[in-house]
Amino acid sequence: MMPAARESLLDAAYAALARRPWSAVRMVDVAAAAGVSRQTLYNEFGSKEGLARALVRREADGYLVGVERALTTNGDARERLTATAEWTASTARENALVRAMLTGCWSERLPSPTLSAVPSSSAVPAQRRVDGPLPSPGDFVALVRDRAVTVLAGPGTPKSDTAELARSCELVVRLALSCVAAPPGEGGVADLVHVALQRQFAL
Repeated sequence: MMPAARESLLDAAYAALARRPWSAVRMVDVAAAAGVSRQTLYNEFGSKEGLARALVRREADGYLVGVERALTTNGDARERLTATAEWTASTARENALVRAMLTGCWSERLPSPTLSAVPSSSAVPAQRRVDGPLPSPGDFVALVRDRAVTVLAGPGTPKSDTAELARSCELVVRLALSCVAAPPGEGGVADLVHVALQRQFAL
């Protein structure tokens, strides 16, 4: 199957989830919305659980691509970390699956696939990847923190500075997640991040 058709099926599943609880989303409707047969859908994802895992993995990957973009924009370390925090908070606000993945709070409306790997008999490489472990909230914190340190530290940074930077990066990620659970007031995420980073970057 062409990757474009897989994406169309995932788009259709995401659109269906926006309109009704996952328990009410029917495979036949997802296939019809994507313009393929139900058999094609089952060939690609194996089951509704397989489709759910693929959807969750795609949204996770999209979030992490945005993190990478925020970390590699122009600006100093503080501005990049602020952009990362703002991306995290805004994406979680707008995307229920990202919010659930980052917080571990899965509402009854959403699919809630197990995070551990599941046995995979799929002939589809993309689905075999999806059948592997899915990231937990703690995994996301570590992934974003470690990527931020890699981008911001640069070669030759002393180990002590890198450890301090890692703590600051983790603090920013956790601050952003707290803003998902309890939206901040005026000034938003950026103000909180600036205060948190004052010592690290000697503002």
